[in-house]
Parts: sequence; C-alpha cells; structure tokens
Amino acid sequence: MTKKRTCPLAGRCGGCDYIGMRYEDELLEKYLEEEQFLSRFCSVSPILPSPEITGYRCKVQAVCGTEDGRLVTGIYRKGSHRLIPVRSCPLEDKRAGKILQTIRTLAGRYHIVSYDEDRKTGHLRHVLIRTSEYYDEALVVLVGSSFDLPSASDLAAALHQKHPYVRSVSIIVNTEKTSMVIPDDAEERVIYGKGYIMDRILGLDFRISARSFYQVNPRQAANLYTIAMNMAELNEHDTVIDAYSGTGTIALIAAASGAGRVIGVEANERAVSDAWENARINNLGNVSFERADASKWMKERAKEGMECSVLFLDPPRSGATEEFLAAAGRMNPERIIYISCNPETLGRDLRYIYRFMPYKAVGIQPVDLFPASRHIETVVLLERRGRSRVNGR
Repeated sequence: MTKKRTCPLAGRCGGCDYIGMRYEDELLEKYLEEEQFLSRFCSVSPILPSPEITGYRCKVQAVCGTEDGRLVTGIYRKGSHRLIPVRSCPLEDKRAGKILQTIRTLAGRYHIVSYDEDRKTGHLRHVLIRTSEYYDEALVVLVGSSFDLPSASDLAAALHQKHPYVRSVSIIVNTEKTSMVIPDDAEERVIYGKGYIMDRILGLDFRISARSFYQVNPRQAANLYTIAMNMAELNEHDTVIDAYSGTGTIALIAAASGAGRVIGVEANERAVSDAWENARINNLGNVSFERADASKWMKERAKEGMECSVLFLDPPRSGATEEFLAAAGRMNPERIIYISCNPETLGRDLRYIYRFMPYKAVGIQPVDLFPASRHIETVVLLERRGRSRVNGR
C-alpha cells in the first residue's frame, strides 16, 4: 500500500487533484468514473497503474513573476491568474526543477526580469522544459516579450555548464495577452544546440522540440502503446490509418510492429513535419503522413472507396466528430482502436458507434498516465460484429 503523497502547496496551487490521497484510492475514484461512462458497452478492466507516481512529468511549463524584487517561477492557481511560486513540484522531473532553480539564481546576475502583462515591461513570461530519460537530455525554452532577452547566450552557456544534460536552449516570443504559453504562430530562435532533443520509446527514436506532442509520462505511454498494438494484431497485409496522429508516435510504432502500410493524418503542420522526420530517423518506409483535418480527410477517402483494416484514433478531449465516425464506418476496418483522454466523450462516441456502425467493444483498458490528476487515458478495442477469430485473428 502506498503512502499519501504530500506537497506544501497542495492547498494553494490547485494543480493536482489527488496529491493528498493514497494512490490506491485515487485509482478507485478513476475506475468508478470509467465504469460510469463505459461499463454499458463492455466490462472495464482494472486500471493499469503508473510505474511512477512522482517525478514522472517530462514536460514542465513554469510561469514567471516577481516577488520581493526577485524572479520566481510557478503556476497560476487553478481558475485564476494569480501566480503561486513553486520551488519544487513532486510530479515533475527533478532535472527540470534544478534547471528552474538555476534560472532563478542567475536572473539577477543577467538582469532578467519577469514580464508585466499590464505595463508591458520586462522580459520573461514562461520557461518550458522538456526532458528525455533515455538519452538524459533537456530542452529549455525561454518564452519572452522579445528576442532581446538580456545576456541570453550567457544564460544558455551557464545552464549547460551547470547542467550538462541541457542540450538545447531557445527563445520564443509571445506578446499576446493569452494564457497560451506558445502561440501557434510564435517565432522561435535557437541560441544553443539544435532546437530539439531525442528520446526513445519502444525501440524507436523521437525528436522532441518546443511544440512537439509527446506524452508527459513516457514510461507509462510505452505501456499504453503496447496495449494498443496488442489489440491491433498487426500483420504485413494490414493497411492502417492513424487519425489525429500528432508527431506520428502511434503510426510509427504500428509501422515498426509489422503493419504493411500506415497512414497518419494530422492537421498541425509542425506536427506533420516532425512525424516525417521521425520516420526518416527510424528508417521506416512503410509509413506516410497527410496534413489534413481528420474528419474531412476520412470523409473524402471514404467517398473514393478507400478501405483500411485497422484504424487508430486518438482525438482531443472533445472526442471524434460524427462526420469522422460515419466515414470510419464506410472504410470498413476490421478493428478500431480508440484511445481517449476523456471517458465522457468516449462514452458519447461509443453510443454513436453502437447505434449507427456494425462494431462492438470487446476490450476496455484504462491506463493511468497522470497520477495526482483527474485525467486518465482509455484504450478501447472495437471489432466488426460477426467477425470470426481464427488463430487469434
């Protein structure tokens, strides 16, 4: 039985939902929510616990502010624009905490002050840090009001000297009055390194830049992808579509897991560029990527008579659209693997599938990627009704 996790800011920060609860009790609450929305379709398997319940976050976004004339970093209190200074967070990679400590310490020396949104003065708004466990690397992004961040190159050099795993430092300009850390059209300038780091998951290498989508809990993400691939039962005859493919993680793992042909579909231009680069890095020639809205692309391909044998979809929290699901049905896949981060919209989409499509859920596996948070991932295997299983297929 695990002890309760503690944090001195638990009552003020609001960033965690279950930080003062035993992990077993947290999993029970999440499981009950899964059952509430999904048990009518299929029995829900026990939640797969995370290998780590602290220190697992490989992506840290810190807000910058001023307290007693010194630079502080932290998080906005939930539901407000009030900065809560954070010296260490039990959920974040310890390397990120050390980097932030160094930035706070050096800020005075290099005359770096936080940005004031109302007065439009100062420099630093946020610090984004991404870490790689496999290659022991870190990427640091200084989000500021301009590229004229005082002594930025000196700060980058000092960060690498103090923390040799810092392999990239860049500046991104954000002058908008928004809670978004990095606007889609924000310009980036690399001042140290290559602008990205590398990580490995399930034997494949992935390039991670400031805007890359990459699961914040990589060890547990590997377990989630393994479950999805086991459900897919891929072979060399399969044509696979990975909708909402992001930087291509699922598509690339499917391509390396024996699928004949894999197509990833993603609307974000930078994500598609990253996906192609990741395919090149891993020497995978049986995967391609389309930059398109997933719903529209599926509808157009269905009209052309395209079919696939396996469909992966990992939509945003809002779920899939009815247009997407209708097109998916016309493409006649044998198996659909639906990966969801929202059991409520997942339940809504499964109701549509049961009403209008010839598929049924034969497996529901919740996976806890976000300990101490209410969020949970769910992998659902849907098979075409009447499909016979021969030799496990």
